[in-house]
Amino acid sequence: MDASSFSSILGRSRASANSFLSQFEPLALFFAPLLALLIASLVQWFLSRVYERGLKSLVLGFLMSLIKLIPSVRLRIESEKQKVVEKLQSGMSKRDGWLIELPKAGLGKGVVEKMRVEKGNDVSWQGKCSGTVYIGGSETDGHFSLINEAYSMFAHTNPLHLDVFPSIVRFEGEVVAMTAALLGSNEKVSGGQICGNMTSGGTESILLAVKSSRDYMRSKKGITKPEMIIPESAHSAYDKAAHYFKIKLWRVPVTKEFLADAKVMRQFINKNTILIVGSAPGFPHGIIDPIEELGALAKNFGICLHVDLCLGGFVLPFARKLGYPIPPFDFTVKGVTSISVDVHKYGLAPKGTSIVLYRNHDIRKHQFVAVSEWSGGLYVSPTIAGSRPGGLIAGAWAAMMALGQEGYLEKTKAIMEVSKTIQKGIKEIPELHIIGRPDMTIVAFGSNVLDIFEVNDMMSSKGWHLNALQKPNSIHFCVTLQHVPVHEDFLKDLRESVKTVKENPGPISGGLAPIYGAAGKIPDRGLVQELLVAFMDGSC
Repeated sequence: MDASSFSSILGRSRASANSFLSQFEPLALFFAPLLALLIASLVQWFLSRVYERGLKSLVLGFLMSLIKLIPSVRLRIESEKQKVVEKLQSGMSKRDGWLIELPKAGLGKGVVEKMRVEKGNDVSWQGKCSGTVYIGGSETDGHFSLINEAYSMFAHTNPLHLDVFPSIVRFEGEVVAMTAALLGSNEKVSGGQICGNMTSGGTESILLAVKSSRDYMRSKKGITKPEMIIPESAHSAYDKAAHYFKIKLWRVPVTKEFLADAKVMRQFINKNTILIVGSAPGFPHGIIDPIEELGALAKNFGICLHVDLCLGGFVLPFARKLGYPIPPFDFTVKGVTSISVDVHKYGLAPKGTSIVLYRNHDIRKHQFVAVSEWSGGLYVSPTIAGSRPGGLIAGAWAAMMALGQEGYLEKTKAIMEVSKTIQKGIKEIPELHIIGRPDMTIVAFGSNVLDIFEVNDMMSSKGWHLNALQKPNSIHFCVTLQHVPVHEDFLKDLRESVKTVKENPGPISGGLAPIYGAAGKIPDRGLVQELLVAFMDGSC
């Protein structure tokens, strides 16, 4: 087609279009594209919300929002919500008598006696709490005494001042290196660059791993709308990370065995995916996810894989040495890019000590935030906190050095054997069943014939503090050294509690079973979140 023919066709097309549009008002022609753009934007918003939340959840949320517009309904919901919050807070200390300003005259050394009095109001936790306290024995002697002395010796120190406290800098470096060695840093497949830092706990370790993965993938692939995929069993810290760092979070179903499902996670991977997650073991059921499958998935798609070893980091390496069947979980698995490990759990260190590890420095450098435009000088710190308590770092170093490999092997064998005994005891109670196949020291159990939350309330009345779970409704017991001498008492009380609930079903006075049961059935999950926020707002 030559230029004159094309020009002729273009002229006829223009004349035809002008003739057609001449029948409309100019104002209508002006607003029509704007209206079309608005409708397209609304459709896009609706489809994206359906994609993110599901049609059922979106419609339900919309209907609940409409219902709450009715004043009487809104007041009734707020009233009922307040009753639930007060019920949840009923077992907590009241604020009556709390100080609201500094005393005029200081108490001097008398403050220690006042603290002893307040400490006497705490629950008797020795041997009765799921997880919580991982060190065995009395808090006034043995390992407790050792780490307390180490903490007090360095309570004044701060690793932010590298030049003033080189001892703390060394302690942190050695804690990180020793932990990395437990998780494969000395193996050739790890790449020989494992590095990391100490943090205040598992949540901060996870937050930093997610933040570093986000920024690393942005530099590597240019991803500006990051998404991460986690199994339903993954820790709630990932929800915090997604909220803080503006990452789209996909919580996907687990398998019938309560394992992370690599096939399902594969379906959610797209061009914006930065990270997938596995746990070893998961907090709810104590089951190790298929880290090798997840590693292969991450490697094939060129994305990050974080392994949550906050519970297992100081058990699984030693359990494997002892001959327990432990699947691969650490940096020897190709595709694993970061790991979080709590030293204050089975590492038997003071509370507030965890570690985040990375496969190499290219990933870890995205953890740091450097400030060069501040009038206070040049500034950079490795973690979220600037100043950090050197006493906690010293306590962690002291715990690891005092125990050594032989000490951890001994402790691991003790808790693994108690865990097996508890599993066996629960299996012998016909009304109960164990959730999945626990790999470590967490045993979750439920019931098809009893309200498991009523069983939990009965155990609470006997002084036990267990963890209530959902999806499915169940409770779990996290075995620590505190439970080694009392695990038979636990099984005895559990058998009695099941018997009582079976013979006298129904909530006990002051129990939380109705609340836990209702929370799992409320279709509007936003309302459940509002309850939790109201509870926390009134508790701290």
